[in-house]
Amino acid sequence: MAAMEAFVAKHAAKIRGTLGCFDRVLFRGYLPLMSGFAMAEFLRSKRIERLTLKPFLLQQAERIKKHAGVMASQTGRPYQYLSEPVRKEDLARKIAERDRISEGLVCVFSVVEPCRTFSLVWKEHHALVRPAKRKCLQFYYYFMDRQLGLIHVKVQSWFPFPIQVYVNGHEWLARRLDRHGLKYLKSDNAFLQVSDLVRAQRLADGFASVDWVRTLGRYAQRINPLLGGLLAPMRYYWVTSQSEYSTDVLFRTRADLEELFPRLLQYSTLYFEARDVMTFLGRKLNGNFQGDLVTDQLDFSQLPSRLPGRRVKHRMKRNWIKMYNKEGSVLRVETVINQPDEFKVRRRVRRQGRHLMAWVPMRKGVAFLPRYRQICAQTNTRYLDALAHVDDPTPAIRALDALTARASSPNGRTVRPFNPLSRHDRVLFESLLSGEHALHGFANRDLRHKLGLTSIPLASDPLKQSAQVTRLLRRLHAHRLIAKIPRSRRWRVSLSGRRVMAAAIKLREVAYASLYADAA
Repeated sequence: MAAMEAFVAKHAAKIRGTLGCFDRVLFRGYLPLMSGFAMAEFLRSKRIERLTLKPFLLQQAERIKKHAGVMASQTGRPYQYLSEPVRKEDLARKIAERDRISEGLVCVFSVVEPCRTFSLVWKEHHALVRPAKRKCLQFYYYFMDRQLGLIHVKVQSWFPFPIQVYVNGHEWLARRLDRHGLKYLKSDNAFLQVSDLVRAQRLADGFASVDWVRTLGRYAQRINPLLGGLLAPMRYYWVTSQSEYSTDVLFRTRADLEELFPRLLQYSTLYFEARDVMTFLGRKLNGNFQGDLVTDQLDFSQLPSRLPGRRVKHRMKRNWIKMYNKEGSVLRVETVINQPDEFKVRRRVRRQGRHLMAWVPMRKGVAFLPRYRQICAQTNTRYLDALAHVDDPTPAIRALDALTARASSPNGRTVRPFNPLSRHDRVLFESLLSGEHALHGFANRDLRHKLGLTSIPLASDPLKQSAQVTRLLRRLHAHRLIAKIPRSRRWRVSLSGRRVMAAAIKLREVAYASLYADAA
């Protein structure tokens, strides 16, 4: 996490700490039947002929469907066919909360979706089995796992019966924190507070070391009744179809992040070029690169199903980096890997008859999950390190807000605000910042004389003019632009007042003119 120290150190007073963790992970399991040749060999081994092929396939699909209904019935859980699009996870979570399911099957949903299957093609009087894209009935089993939390296991009812398993790394981590007695505050899918972030990070790193082959295989046995008979002794080969790894920067309050986040979005959208994005991902941009590098920003308020907020995404082919505000006080940088062969892994390979260690394209097998974690964590830290150049506008914005809002004087009365774009206020600020007052300060008489040489209208009567400047001094004091010199009738410009008034003068005379010209 050393590369992230620049960002964390810059905003240390506002940050609780950081936590890196796998978020949304999709595993997929494949039987050794994915090619047309393998499927043809399987049918030949079972002596399935052309005339018996269709009844055989329908019989196996019916067994998958019947098993889903029996499993739901035996456990007393709902079985529902979904004819319209719906957020299945939200529906399953509501059912789990309603029925207080802490472990076991929550529900089963069936839905017609696109699938990868096979077609039988006749060519030159020979039957050829070829891969095909169709639609078929698919079953979503939602389980509440003691260690993984709410997961879904999806299986299609047609050959070759691929399985998809969804796991949320933050839910897995929450259960590990519970077992180790660490206190935390979690909202939705983010940790807002953790009693021991260092220990929590060590626990989060253990996600990649879970025996996923055994864990996922256990669920495959539960939902596919053919594994114990027709498909024996086949076993699923498990791959990581999609992995999201997030690095969360936990801010102390929502206000601390809300004022900084727009600047981070603007900087990352406007100034991170293709070369920068490739560097974050540990790659170099050269003439051999073929693909898309796209940066886009999205306002979640345009999506009715999402909470308000914004995010920026940098996409390199089918992998990307995202940054967004999570639950108001968590800055999340997330790396998503869909195409792992864009990255390298060091492993033992056979070259020219010899075994040696070499850097080769990374594959999807679950054995490479530790390398997934390493790549994503490094990407996130490089991204945050680049954002360390963005200055926190909070002090300046708050000072501007205080200057342009009504303030309370020591006697409890409210005084008018100042306008940094006003000509009269600019003249007043220039008079106060005059170098002749730097050593000994100024009195009412000195300021009257100074303002009398400017365009600020003063009363002609000296007594009324003195009272007018007295009220002006009280107003300046209420806004903390000046301070009283002890045991005297003289005033001095405060340090914050010097910064605010100098910035206001520059805003009117320099910044506004430049912005006005740019807008022409």
